[in-house]
Amino acid sequence: MLGSPISIPARRKMESDMRPIHLALAISAMASTAYAETPVLKVLTYDSFTTEWGPGPAIEAGFEATCACDLQWVTAGDGAAILARMKLEGAGSDVDVVVGLDTALTENASQTNLLATHGLTLANDLPVPFADPVFIPYDWGWFAFVHDNTKLPNPPTSFRELAASDLKIVIQDPRSSTPGLGLVLWVKAAYPTESAAMWADLADNIVTVTPGWDQAYGLFLSGEADMVLSYTTSPAYHLIAEQDTTKSAALFDEGHYMQVEVAAMLATAPQPDLARGFLTYLASDAAQSVLPTTNWMYPAKTPSAGLPPGFETLIKPLKSLLFSAPEAEALRQSAVEEWQTALSR
Repeated sequence: MLGSPISIPARRKMESDMRPIHLALAISAMASTAYAETPVLKVLTYDSFTTEWGPGPAIEAGFEATCACDLQWVTAGDGAAILARMKLEGAGSDVDVVVGLDTALTENASQTNLLATHGLTLANDLPVPFADPVFIPYDWGWFAFVHDNTKLPNPPTSFRELAASDLKIVIQDPRSSTPGLGLVLWVKAAYPTESAAMWADLADNIVTVTPGWDQAYGLFLSGEADMVLSYTTSPAYHLIAEQDTTKSAALFDEGHYMQVEVAAMLATAPQPDLARGFLTYLASDAAQSVLPTTNWMYPAKTPSAGLPPGFETLIKPLKSLLFSAPEAEALRQSAVEEWQTALSR
């Protein structure tokens, strides 16, 4: 049975009632289509880069204003975790760009064959020559031990003085943290033939070893240690953001090891043109001017406005230590093993 026929007036009323529904569906479909047509750029980086106080939000807003795209961050702890995730996902990754590897990891990252040459020529002001077909530097800094200058007015001026003291320090694990890896390479660079002995001397100064920088710095700020492995630029944060002049970095006679942080595009990037555009933007004045007071590092290219007031108060190492990427990779395992051996005794 087909049921009772619907009268013409009733049918017209039904059609009239359906028009708002059809209109809403049409608008929804148009919005969905427009959203689907907006290209998405996925950028893998470390956690602190994307926090509200990190550089991520400003860089995202600035790039999206130029690219007509949707920049989406994917986070993975520290630089070592970024590399681990790259290897885990392999060629099946849907990420376009990685931000947050450093020169202690770039050789290892290159050996995965997961990264592409960028084909870009971008200037930088690094204190050491840097030109690479795969990696773009975006910031850099020197590692240093930070202390409270009201509690420690005369900090050690070398690893030897630190090891001979009864000061307590907090460091990061070189297997999971780029600062931790930087430290073992720093000791190796400063004491090429005595690095194992230096770690043996330093072992009783170490209160604890944390997985990453955040945990270590938090322990220092809570008074659990006299000094913490960080950067020469860390006091700038306290000075500029907190108007706190009590934090300083100790200047070591042996020189200070550098960290150069880099970005690269993946060979399987779903949006290769956008990826190159993002690398170009990251090296631009707009992005570089954000980094000093959000990532609290030196920008790879000094902004046209210069560095923020307060950076001129930071210590300047007389000697910069840095292994080439192949050298760092060749030394990495033995340097970590020396550290492990000393701390296991």
